[in-house]
Amino acid sequence: MAEVHLQDGESLESALKRFKRKVLQEDIIKDIKSHAFYLKPGQKKRVKAALARKRARKSKKRSWESDSDQHRS
Repeated sequence: MAEVHLQDGESLESALKRFKRKVLQEDIIKDIKSHAFYLKPGQKKRVKAALARKRARKSKKRSWESDSDQHRS
């Protein structure tokens, strides 16, 4: 569990920023979302594969855009 203690003279806003950063680093939100409902093992594999395809498409698009930018120069 993420904990943040207020330091002397520290504003509440900066402590809140540190807390948010710590929560993101520890993937607490991702863990909560994954436990929000049950997925059967087969469904979990399909979701994982779909996310992998989406990431692959994004990276392919980025590489294509950077290649086209280099050709323009």
